[in-house]
Amino acid sequence: MKHLIPALALLVASGTTSASERVTVLLDWFVNPDHAQLILARELGFFADAGLEVELVEPADPSLPPKMVAAGKADIAVTYQPQLHVQVAEGLPLSRIATLVPTPLNSLVVLEDGPIKSVADLQGRKIGYSVGGFEDALLGTMLDKYDLTLADVELVNVNFSLSPSLLTGQVDAVIGAFRNFELNQMDIEGRPGRAFYPEEEGVPVYDELILVAANARREDAFVAAFVGALERATTYLINHPDKAWTLFKESNPEALDNELNRLAWRDTLPRLALRPAAVDVGRYEAFADYMQGRGLIDESPPVDSYVLAPRK
Repeated sequence: MKHLIPALALLVASGTTSASERVTVLLDWFVNPDHAQLILARELGFFADAGLEVELVEPADPSLPPKMVAAGKADIAVTYQPQLHVQVAEGLPLSRIATLVPTPLNSLVVLEDGPIKSVADLQGRKIGYSVGGFEDALLGTMLDKYDLTLADVELVNVNFSLSPSLLTGQVDAVIGAFRNFELNQMDIEGRPGRAFYPEEEGVPVYDELILVAANARREDAFVAAFVGALERATTYLINHPDKAWTLFKESNPEALDNELNRLAWRDTLPRLALRPAAVDVGRYEAFADYMQGRGLIDESPPVDSYVLAPRK
């Protein structure tokens, strides 16, 4: 990934050049169909048309990108709405500037042919997770609906090895599985999974993938130009999904041209934000209340202090 993965250490050391011309975007993970709009905007020249030279960087540590943006070491980061609530409550000067995926992707996954047919069947079972905190809260909310608590299950840290831990019998279920990836990975392995969706089990709907910038820069011209290019890319993706897939996979065939990404592409496209700049402020307020109610944040600042809404 010669043009996608420059050394993060060099990025930190050198900082960024003029944001009006060059924009450094730190991804949340390795490139995958969740980043379709970003890749297409670059490959189709939409960023260049907007006067931007955009560099996409895969992080060595997925927890770092928002912190680096807040510290002025990068311009934009891909992150998650729940993470944003936690970080602004901790005082990080970050703002959501656009949305990539406006629905949850997180899910609770079990083997389709296994004994768990309902969330209620999790009592006494082992549940794998990768990141504590929010995933615990998600699971706890889902269990509440069935008069169960986290004390009724055994949590096992599987360290991002979600589907393998389920397929090998290390755990009976996993929380934090992305429905557009883990389920397809399990199908490829010949062991289909069944997903339970948090938003159907008591968790408020939230944006999964968002873009954030530092508060002090959220009104800068490069932000509007960047988001406008994303919307152009989204229009192309929706109108020309097959051509878009070809452009996407050919941007890095060795990493992207495979069955898992092809299936994930199919399942991700319907979930992309058609209007990346658009935001439901009320939904952010409701989710902040949820996070506070679950003890994940002590209090939340006013939503308009960390959510950039389009100008009317």
